[in-house]
Amino acid sequence: MSARERVREHLLTHSVRRGDFVLKSGRRSSWFIDSKMTICDPEVMVDVADLVLDLVPSEATAIGGLTMGADGVSFITAGVGATRGRYLRAFSVRKEVKDHGAGGRIAGVLRPGDRVVVTEDTVTRGTSLLEAASVISEAGAQVVALVALVDRGGTVGAMAEHEGWPFYALFSAPDLGFSYEGA
Repeated sequence: MSARERVREHLLTHSVRRGDFVLKSGRRSSWFIDSKMTICDPEVMVDVADLVLDLVPSEATAIGGLTMGADGVSFITAGVGATRGRYLRAFSVRKEVKDHGAGGRIAGVLRPGDRVVVTEDTVTRGTSLLEAASVISEAGAQVVALVALVDRGGTVGAMAEHEGWPFYALFSAPDLGFSYEGA
């Protein structure tokens, strides 16, 4: 079984839930995916990282995004990448400015001039990706791609294209047997 097949099977077995759920947008859905149940499981976390690394442009120097959705993807990808000779600085974008210590919204290693892959575990509308990309740009880094483990909405690609960024998802809602949720 390939890494992609193992991750897909893990998502379906451990991350996807069926029922009646309210999404972040306030909309209702008959399915929900807690993809952290897959990203953080040692059975497939290296597979997830390898699949993400396959999508990371060669010019990328850092990987991160809005906490918590991006953290698992970013950190395991940077860690596994380092063992493969592919060095990426990793960081999180805080949801609000920290008012103590060093302050700011960036935690981890992001430097001005870095070329960044912005990550997220699961996206529907892409608002977390956009927010993170804005903070990253304000910090003097350049967004080179957006990557999600699962795209459940099917609209993020057009939004990313409008901004001039390539968007990649390891899995779409249809890959998991569901229709796109839309925006």
